[in-house]
Formats: sequence, structure tokens, C-alpha cells
Amino acid sequence: MAFIVFGFTYLLAILVFAGVAILSTKARAPSFKSISPGMLPVLGIIFGLFVAFTAAQVWNDSDRATAAVSREASSLRAVILLAGGLPPEQEARLRDLVRDYVEETVAVEWPMMARQAASLKAAPPALTAALRLVVSMPAQSPGQQTTQHEIITALNSALDARRQRIIVSQSEVNSVKWWCLYLQAVCELLVIALVHCDNRLGSAIAMGLFATGVATSALLIAAHDRPFTGQISIAPTPLLQIMPDKEASR
Repeated sequence: MAFIVFGFTYLLAILVFAGVAILSTKARAPSFKSISPGMLPVLGIIFGLFVAFTAAQVWNDSDRATAAVSREASSLRAVILLAGGLPPEQEARLRDLVRDYVEETVAVEWPMMARQAASLKAAPPALTAALRLVVSMPAQSPGQQTTQHEIITALNSALDARRQRIIVSQSEVNSVKWWCLYLQAVCELLVIALVHCDNRLGSAIAMGLFATGVATSALLIAAHDRPFTGQISIAPTPLLQIMPDKEASR
């Protein structure tokens, strides 16, 4: 990704530099130089606003995804702890269902979210079976009735967190934002080249520095876009940490 982003950005800078160098003849150079250098900070500020606007969406999606995974893990952990108040047979069955859900989520759902192929159409079978188990279980005491209510609440919270996780996995920076970001960068590079058309070494240095800043910003945004995709994506570690052991599930 870094190679593609930096290569594409430097290619744009080289094309702008070469184009202005070819067009800046003796007849055109005075016209190019008449462009006010005061445009540089204005265009730079607009580019910075574009970067901030795009990055805000990416950070927000990442925070939402992290919060959803943490809430899902916390809710399932509460189910496991509350299961201790149920009869041994139901407790073991509930633990098995939570374990099955985590295993399926990690093995099947996480790769699907990375491909943006996860769907909300089908409910997770393990959690659905867990809800049915708890709802259909006859309460033998007020304490068990309270425990069942709390388990149902925790399971609903886990299902809601899963829905949020899948919804966030579909989010990404759309092509319009990327085109606007790079169009603004090209405008800034063009003004730099025009203002320094009589000093090609200075123009090349200034354009190289700005192109490096553009590529760094774009790489940072692209690396964190789609929070469940890529090498620095959100992992299912919280779910694996709360998954019941096989021995404990028996």
C-alpha cells in the first residue's frame, strides 16, 4: 500500500513538474510568475481541511468498530458469568453455545468482514439457540428468574454489538472524497510549479516535500480505512479472551 500511494503521488508531482517545465517558455514565464504566491497557503489550508474531514470519518469508524467488539465481548463475558446461576446442564449448554458463536465469528465472520461481505440477513445460530434456551427454561426460584432476565439482556446486547460491528465493516472512504483530496493536492502542486517556474531546482524540492506530505496523509487514511481490513485491522482478540474453555464447557 505504501509503495502504491507514494508512487502514485510522486508520479502526479513529476507530471505536473514536467508539464510546467515544458510550457514555461520565455513568452509564458512572465505570465506564470504573475501568479501570486499568496495562493499557496490558501490552497494548503483547503487541502488540510480535506485531510481532516476525511480522517475524521476514518477515526470515527475505527472507534465505533473497537467499541462494538469490546461491548460484544463484555456482553458475552456477562453471559458466561451469569450462567453459573443456572442448573449445571443448562450452564454447560450455554457455555458451549457461546464458544460455538465465538469460533464461528472468528473463523467465518471476520474474514467476511475483511472482504465487506458480512450480512445482517441471517442471525447467528449459536446466539439464537442461546436465547431460545434461556427463554424456554423454567425458573425454579426468584434468583434464577433474575439470572435469566440478565442473561437475555446480555445476549441482546451482544447481538446489537454484532450488528454495529457488521455495519461499520461496510464503511469506507468513497471515491469522491479520494478524487477531491488528490485534485486539491494537484492544484497545490501546480501553483508551486508555476510560482517557481524560473527556478527548477527550488520547484522540484518544494514539490517533492509537498508530495511527501500528501502521500503520508493519504497512506495514513488508507491504512486505517475499513477497520476490519489490512495488517493493522481490528482483531477478534477480545472475543477470544472471553471464550470458555472446552473443559469448562463440559
